[in-house]
Amino acid sequence: MDDLDRGILAQLAQDARMSVAVLARRLKVARSTVQARLERLESNGSIAGYTLRLGEAAREGRIRATCLLTIEPRSQAAIISRLRTVAEVERIHTTSGRVDLLLQVSAESTSRLDDALDQIGSLTGVKSSESLIHLSTKLDRAI
Repeated sequence: MDDLDRGILAQLAQDARMSVAVLARRLKVARSTVQARLERLESNGSIAGYTLRLGEAAREGRIRATCLLTIEPRSQAAIISRLRTVAEVERIHTTSGRVDLLLQVSAESTSRLDDALDQIGSLTGVKSSESLIHLSTKLDRAI
């Protein structure tokens, strides 16, 4: 991946609906070059798809939390499988350090979030859990 590929990804991270012509103009390269690079980035898996990123107004009615899980040895696969069935779990990350899994959880109310966190904490193989409620977002550069 070179600077042009990174430039394409950065522009699309800001606006995934940007046309190839606008991308080419902003990056000062030929439209055909951008088109070929996009096709290559898609085929090699660098671009997995084009999606919508919700703004604060759309997320206003949701309460988010990060949940840190410490789990029993050799129970990760089963726990992840069960976590996938919990609708409020948005993301699951493995980690290094004092916890084994980091979850992003979202619900429409504090009571629903509380129920989801209780459900997660009671899964067989979960030794301990700690949850951190997200209050406000000060920076979001996620791609």
